[in-house]
Amino acid sequence: MNIINPFKILFSPLHLFILLGVMYCATSHSFEKKTVYKYVSASNVTSFSDIEPIGRNFKKIVVDCYACKINSTVDWYRTKLYLSEFRQYISQAALLHSVDPAFVRAIIHAESHFDRKAISKQGAQGLMQLMPDTAQSLGVKNAFIAKENINGGVKHLAHLFKKYHGNKKLVAAAYNAGEGAVKKYGGIPPFTETKVYIERVDILHRRYQRAIKI
Repeated sequence: MNIINPFKILFSPLHLFILLGVMYCATSHSFEKKTVYKYVSASNVTSFSDIEPIGRNFKKIVVDCYACKINSTVDWYRTKLYLSEFRQYISQAALLHSVDPAFVRAIIHAESHFDRKAISKQGAQGLMQLMPDTAQSLGVKNAFIAKENINGGVKHLAHLFKKYHGNKKLVAAAYNAGEGAVKKYGGIPPFTETKVYIERVDILHRRYQRAIKI
């Protein structure tokens, strides 16, 4: 009888879809990042594994959504702030596009927890979680390069602040759910995920504002 090693599992694209769904549900009450590795097998088949392939080129897919988990147990009033990470890039982009750097930090914290390699289940990439089409429209060639990602994300924030006349809640809503959803509902969309996201971004923004002034 052949014994299957559960730690050496290869996944087809269908299996990956199922795996990601299971992992998303399994992590709905925690923020431990789950990783899947995509690579081309010896038989030239695109494969996925839950362990890092040895001796092969692979792409790491991180399934992570930090501030949009509805049942988060994180204390957003006390969770660690990131005041020095990517300071130069954030300051430069914030100054260039006239956006509060504390708000930029709040968005990065909410979106990726300052993980420049983060990839969401929807395919958003990097620190500010830019979708590929959005990144391209913002002139971002590689969303995993921190400087490019931040500049593109802050440029998008500047557009949203102008469109919503400085309304931070609408800016956060549009960043999370899209401008189309804000337009459709005439304001903040009635999505629980979006509502908790807006609340947490607001908490983080106020905390970063106070911390930066110290």
